[in-house]
Amino acid sequence: MLTALGLAEDEERLYRTLVTLPGPVTAAELQAGAGLPAAVVLGLLGSLTARGLVLCEAEGSPVEPAEPGDEGRHEPSGRDRYAVAPPAVALGALLRQQRDDLRSAETELVALAEAHRLATIGRTAGDVIEVITGTDAVRHRFAQVQHAARIEVRSMVVPNSTVVPPGENAAEPVSMARGVRYRVIVDRAFLEMPGGHQIIAEAIEEGEEVRFVDKVPIKMIIADRELGMLPLLQDQNTAPASVLVQASGVLDAMIALYEEVWQRARPVRVHADATVGIEAGDDLEDVDRQILMLLLAGLTDHAIAGSLALSARTVQRRIRHLMDLAGVTTRVQLGFHAARKDWA
Repeated sequence: MLTALGLAEDEERLYRTLVTLPGPVTAAELQAGAGLPAAVVLGLLGSLTARGLVLCEAEGSPVEPAEPGDEGRHEPSGRDRYAVAPPAVALGALLRQQRDDLRSAETELVALAEAHRLATIGRTAGDVIEVITGTDAVRHRFAQVQHAARIEVRSMVVPNSTVVPPGENAAEPVSMARGVRYRVIVDRAFLEMPGGHQIIAEAIEEGEEVRFVDKVPIKMIIADRELGMLPLLQDQNTAPASVLVQASGVLDAMIALYEEVWQRARPVRVHADATVGIEAGDDLEDVDRQILMLLLAGLTDHAIAGSLALSARTVQRRIRHLMDLAGVTTRVQLGFHAARKDWA
């Protein structure tokens, strides 16, 4: 299982043995528990200590982790004692690094796939991506993208936009008058802005389809499958510098991200006082209601999985989905919400 984090099979075996022991132990005690040769145990302890997973107490010294660059200064010996570093901290760091590496690999994969596609059709990156700077230029392109739409405009909206302030998108009503569908995903923090509720209420009244998420991943706008626009710089959702993307693998990735976020976003309704309420998605599937009933009855995830002939991972994924629908962060909160909404 821990091989996914870069541990060899024997390293994992020794680490699991050390986790079960109450305190610092010698290599000989570990050897007896793990059933590995003494020389192998000493070598594995050296590598685990270097990774920060095991703390080494040299003779006459306190148990402490190896400092960066110190791994080679002390050779494990039979007189040393060893203790496991807190798994949540040590393995958590490895897991975060693995996730970061995977995200980097995914980004590189998209870039490589696009480079290959462009090479095969004789297009250059300049034919696909245009960098736009300056408030007026970005505002002009933003309007052009909407005017180019024939069927649909998809957008993700963040609070505190400065290039085109909320409620001042003049191209939108013109495009909607032509029959263009608008689907808009809004950052929940938008409602905390002055006039935020009124802007959303008016947009819905004009025909926009609006959904909310707790955090919009990135500001963007997409016209059909032909044009897209997003910020040029990382974490600069409100800065004017932008990128215009033509039909390409990059645009396909933008559309895929948008549709994924749209599926988990929550619809809204306008109250009589013109305030906006975020729906929690009351139309649950039968299997979700069954999971909720068993969860509220006190069953564990594994017991629920066995009762419904599902995998434990499926049960956990559906519970996470229910928490997202309810807009809560704990299972206790989910139970209260389910009771109020008569979900189970």
